Amino acid sequence: MKLFGKKTLALALAALMALALAACSGGTQTASPTPTPTATEPAAEPLKIGVIQYAPHPSLDNCYTGFLEGLADAGYVDGDNITVDFQNAQGDMSTSDLIAKNMASSEYDLILGIATPAAMSAYSATKEQGIPVVFCAVSDPLAAGLVESLDAPNTNCTGTSDVLNLEAQMKMIRAFLPDAKTIGVLYTTSEPNSVSHLAKFKELAPTYGFTIVDVGITSASEVASGAATLVSKGVDCVNNFTDNNVVNNLATLLHETDTAGIPVFGSEVEQVKNGCIASESIDYVALGRQTGAMAAKILSGEATPETMPVLSVSDTAPVYNEAVCKTLGISLPADYADAESVSAD
Repeated sequence: MKLFGKKTLALALAALMALALAACSGGTQTASPTPTPTATEPAAEPLKIGVIQYAPHPSLDNCYTGFLEGLADAGYVDGDNITVDFQNAQGDMSTSDLIAKNMASSEYDLILGIATPAAMSAYSATKEQGIPVVFCAVSDPLAAGLVESLDAPNTNCTGTSDVLNLEAQMKMIRAFLPDAKTIGVLYTTSEPNSVSHLAKFKELAPTYGFTIVDVGITSASEVASGAATLVSKGVDCVNNFTDNNVVNNLATLLHETDTAGIPVFGSEVEQVKNGCIASESIDYVALGRQTGAMAAKILSGEATPETMPVLSVSDTAPVYNEAVCKTLGISLPADYADAESVSAD
């Protein structure tokens, strides 16, 4: 019995050793290991785009419309691969500054400033972090301190400049009002674009036989009194630049001038639709679209604001408001017979 037990034990040990060797040799009887499932790559988070529009008037609305179109043309679609946070400062600089600071602290991927004050807010809030800023409808980026050069900004800012064709505008005023001697200008003293435009307008005035009568204001609450002052000075007409404070309160200006029978020349088509007599007008939707295309290149890494030249757009087309002409008894000059007639929708 004892010998038989040892033999059995030896046979059992031999069998176990054989099985172990077979497993180590990778024989066909060994089951293949179960593949480890590959983890699904998480979807990329949409890029965060902040938009600060300084005031709620139509020309700036058109900039925003064009901006979204320009981004979409380049493959960046809100709600898909980008998230756009649009905020309007309602013409208040402190509100604009606060919006910009909040966007910067949230580390947005890019911020758009529509109009000079909004662009200045965005730049001030982001220049230390280096968050890219693009601007739209900034007439004088150099005077606003946004860039060191139009060809090479050398800051975290670049964008599009709505350079008004002031000589064409003055030529238009002379054609509409051949006997006029004075042009009134209401402008906001804190807007660099308005200050630059006024200086250029005064420089051009003697060539066309005009004297410029200007009244500076500091806030929306002064638009009515400023307009009344121009009327009291007996100006023959008023010319409005892209002054955001004045444009945002255009109805107030027009109330004073319409009562006195004084025509107001605007700087773009929306102002003419809303009661100005005529303008050498920039297409602000197109301007916004070009800004969107620039932003797309920055988002894709194709370009940086520091080296991307500011795009200056100065092409204009004459437009006029036929109803306003009739009300004021002013005939359309022969040289502007092909100008587009526009009116409020």
